[in-house]
Amino acid sequence: MPTTGSTTSGKTTARSTTTRRTKNNAIKLLTEDHSKVKKMFKEFAKLSKKDDRTGKEELATQICKELTVHAQLEEEIFYPAVREAIDEDDLMNEAMVEHVSAKDLIAQIQSMAASDPMYDAVVTVLGEYISHHVEEEQNEMFPKVQKSDIDLEELGLEMAERKAASVED
Repeated sequence: MPTTGSTTSGKTTARSTTTRRTKNNAIKLLTEDHSKVKKMFKEFAKLSKKDDRTGKEELATQICKELTVHAQLEEEIFYPAVREAIDEDDLMNEAMVEHVSAKDLIAQIQSMAASDPMYDAVVTVLGEYISHHVEEEQNEMFPKVQKSDIDLEELGLEMAERKAASVED
C-alpha cells in the first residue's frame, strides 16, 4: 500500500483528503446521515410514548426514505470504492447483509399502519439494527477507509450529487 499518496498507476492522490473534513468528504456525509437518523429514531420513541399515530407514521415514512437513499449511496458508490481500497471482505459482506435486513424491516414498516400493534416494535428494531450498523461503520470501517488512499472528497462529491438527485425524485 503506498504511503506517499501516489498510486501504482502514477496518479498522485491528495493524501490530506483522507483526514480533512470538508463539505464533500464521503465519511462526513455518511456520519451526518447517521446523526440525523439517530435523532429521528429518538423522536419516534417520544411520539410512541404519546401514542401520536399521525406523527409516528409521518416520521417513520421520513426515516424509511432517509435510510433507503443512504443505503443506495453506500451500496452503489461508497462500498464498491471501499471494497477496492481495503482488504476487508468480511466487514464489507456483513455491511451488505445488514442492509438487506434493514430493507426488509423498511418494507414491513411501509406496509403497515401506525395503528398496527407491531408498528412501534418494527420501527424500534429497525432503529436498534441501524444503531449497530452505524457503530460498526464508524468504529471499524471508517478508520480503515481513512488510512487508505481513497479520495474521500471525490467520492463525497459523487455521493452528494446522487443524493440530491434521489431526494428530488
